[in-house]
Amino acid sequence: MEKIYHLLSDIPEGQKHESILELLKDRFVRIERIVSQGQASPPGFWYDQEEHEWVVVLSGQAKVKIEGRPETITLAPGDALHLPARLRHRVEWTDLLRPTVWLAVFWKS
Repeated sequence: MEKIYHLLSDIPEGQKHESILELLKDRFVRIERIVSQGQASPPGFWYDQEEHEWVVVLSGQAKVKIEGRPETITLAPGDALHLPARLRHRVEWTDLLRPTVWLAVFWKS
């Protein structure tokens, strides 16, 4: 059954943890809307996922660090990033003053 989502509506604010809304999931792909407001990866924590991830920032801003690279990647609305499986990365920073809304697509090859 079809379902319509407006990705920039009903945005939770001031939450202690990120808000994740699963939009679609089947055996091949998972799509999530993630809302961050000041959240970041804990010190020393690195994502090391079995899945590939493609993420786009719809609103707000974030900084992502990829292990072994000196620079931090700043993402603003419209910026997308592909993170292949097992590429260790972390969220260094998300905007504290306004929600950062991500659309994330996960899949295995």
